[in-house]
Amino acid sequence: MQTIGDIYVHNEKDLYSINVLQGSMDHESTEIIDVYMEPLYETFFCPLTNKIMDDPVTIETGITYERDAITEWCKKFGDPADIICPKTGVKITNQVFNRNIALMETIKKWEERNEQAIIRAAKSTLSLVSNKTMILEALHNLQTLCRKKQYNVVEIRTIGVIPLLGRILGHEDKDVIFETLELLKKLAENVDDDDDDDGKEMIVKTMDLSVIIQNLSSEVECIRHAALLLLVDLSKSGDFCDKFGSVTGGFLMLITLKYRQPIDELALEKIDEILKNLERSSSNIKCMAENGHWQPLLHHFLEGDEETKMEMASFIGEIFLGNDDDNNTYVAETASHALIEMVFQGNSLARNVAFKALKQISSHHENGKILVKSGAITNMLHEMFKRTIYNEPTNSKAEAAGILANILESGEVDLTDLQVDHTMSLDYIIYNFVKGVSNSTPDELSINFVRILLCLMKFPKTSDIIVSLVKESDLCTNLIELLNNPSAKLQISSILFSISLSPFFGHTLAERLCKTRGQPQNLLKDLPRTMPPTKKQAVSVKFLATLPHENLTLNLALLNMDIVPLILTEIDRVQKSGMRINKYGSDYFEGLVGILVRFTSTLYEQQFLILAMNFSFTRTFTELLMNTSDEVQRLSAIGLQNLSSKTVSLSKPTDIKEHKLRKFSFLQKCFPFNSRKLKTTPMYMCPIHKGACSSQETFCLLEANAIQKLLTCFDHKNVDVVEAALSAICTLLDERVDLETSVSILIHEKAIQHVLNVVKEHKDESLRQKSFWILEKMLMKGDDNSTSEISQDRFFRAMLITTLHHGHADIKLMAERILRHLNTRPNFNTNFTM
Repeated sequence: MQTIGDIYVHNEKDLYSINVLQGSMDHESTEIIDVYMEPLYETFFCPLTNKIMDDPVTIETGITYERDAITEWCKKFGDPADIICPKTGVKITNQVFNRNIALMETIKKWEERNEQAIIRAAKSTLSLVSNKTMILEALHNLQTLCRKKQYNVVEIRTIGVIPLLGRILGHEDKDVIFETLELLKKLAENVDDDDDDDGKEMIVKTMDLSVIIQNLSSEVECIRHAALLLLVDLSKSGDFCDKFGSVTGGFLMLITLKYRQPIDELALEKIDEILKNLERSSSNIKCMAENGHWQPLLHHFLEGDEETKMEMASFIGEIFLGNDDDNNTYVAETASHALIEMVFQGNSLARNVAFKALKQISSHHENGKILVKSGAITNMLHEMFKRTIYNEPTNSKAEAAGILANILESGEVDLTDLQVDHTMSLDYIIYNFVKGVSNSTPDELSINFVRILLCLMKFPKTSDIIVSLVKESDLCTNLIELLNNPSAKLQISSILFSISLSPFFGHTLAERLCKTRGQPQNLLKDLPRTMPPTKKQAVSVKFLATLPHENLTLNLALLNMDIVPLILTEIDRVQKSGMRINKYGSDYFEGLVGILVRFTSTLYEQQFLILAMNFSFTRTFTELLMNTSDEVQRLSAIGLQNLSSKTVSLSKPTDIKEHKLRKFSFLQKCFPFNSRKLKTTPMYMCPIHKGACSSQETFCLLEANAIQKLLTCFDHKNVDVVEAALSAICTLLDERVDLETSVSILIHEKAIQHVLNVVKEHKDESLRQKSFWILEKMLMKGDDNSTSEISQDRFFRAMLITTLHHGHADIKLMAERILRHLNTRPNFNTNFTM
């Protein structure tokens, strides 16, 4: 057996066949493929090297040797006269060797014919065989032929081996994968050092590139490197650049590997080289940015020509920056100045793409401070109020307002940032925003103006200016009119701004709402019933809940809509489904409870009184006290306070018997809502109110079992919840009730400790005043045990002394009365001094 390079062949005198077996040498069926090769002749071999000769020369003895071999042989003799023929032993007198051209040509033709036979044999093996050893031998032979002669590279390409290699890359054996990648790299190389990319283009067109790319995640380093080296060669091809972007996960794999730690230097170098080559396509640059690699896009944006700059800016406006704060900051810091310059110096098309890019950047709140430093606020204000441009398709004022709104919503703005120059004072700026909110302003611009005003309401100084301007304008009317605008987004913005203005203009907004066609019905006509609430539904009910609860006009309008059954159904459904954890569920739920509570603020009107009775408001609010939402607890306590304040007048001395429900014509159609809730409840003689009481008909907190739940709210961290609960309990200490019995019941429920905890945990004056008031009643009507419990609390004693010296007039008098009562109590010793 002899070799051609590293390829093993037999030395025979006749033609012979190579048998290639399909299968893996097991019990699978096999198929024999005969590939005929010409035999080797002894004359092909150099007697000195025993290898096939590349440059055969004949010496004077007639023996042919490899030129390099016989030359080295002659050098071994110190005296030329001693040189002999290696094979015959005859002395050589002439060292001029004649090239054996005929033999050399014969060998070359033999090699060409048999190399092609070996290529065909290898192709057959790769086509039909799954045995690792045979595949590796075929791959090894093809690699050897590629190294031996560049012409063989062309032959291997054209015979159709490349598609087979794509299939073999899916082999499970690591050695097979590595050798396949190595062979593909050989086939991708240029032939004869020219610029011909035939091999690369053939690989790109006939192979699935994803099978190469997936090897970048291999745990075997040599496979990763082989795949990278192959991709480096392929990335020099235009076809590869055009196709790579369509390979699913291609850029993601490269970029993930680039930023993965740790990564070896060779891999990092080759990835950078591949990415650099791929930058020849603008779509690839965009794909890189979409996968988190922004440097190429920003480089071309800053350094490219005008056309490139425009294209890259448009990409910034289209690509979602994602949640990577480092990337967001990098893009904002790198591009903001240039984009702002495009806005004010570019043509209409350049301005358009720059606005969109700045809008994208500003939509990420972490970029707010960067944009402020870049001068975006000043420039956007000039765009809105100073710059005049005609016949431009871009709605530049709306775009500028949107960018400014994004920056303000980031929370990174100080009022000094809005001080542009002497031509645009803060009052002037806000005046223009307020004036611009109307149906006559384009929807998008109105929306952005409202967003800006909402942000400015958070600053006391600008809030005062806005309130002052609203008083002098028709903004309240405009906001309510916008509720009928076809744009749902504008409706939502108007409602949100109305909510922020309701503490100042609540009654005005409520009156305007009731005088506007289709309102307030339109705010409630689309309550979810079965679907999770939308943002519009959530803010609508929140708005109605926020407006002054005492506004009778609005309450009557809502009452006439028969909205209570639906609200109670929604409250019940939300509680059961847990929908309040939905994005808008909490606001929606709190708004529903708020609307229900507002009906308890006008109980002096008979229809609201009967409404609260027929739908068991007391029981509903008592159950809601146990809700996890602070606002729902606060509202429920307020509702119970309002209801309980009517109990004294409703509880009359009478025979104890069941009362029939009073029915009114306007409520008849509501009764089918829930027959359980509309049943009459038994009336009992109430020890507190000294009359016939029930939770349903007289709103008695004792009968509703609400006292303990309200006292539990005293331990809440939220001051507003505590104050509402205190106010509700205070109704049980009214001068018209049996105060001694009421105090006894509260003491039994451990109310004293709950109230003392309020004094300890909260410094709020209003809470302390209510707490002192309750404790004073406890001391007046309680027993010695209750007095002892109060006086032994050292913190409370210290608080009383502090209040005497530093409290305001009302609470100071209350503290003085408490101390006097403690000092005059029989058999009670105290160290208090007045």
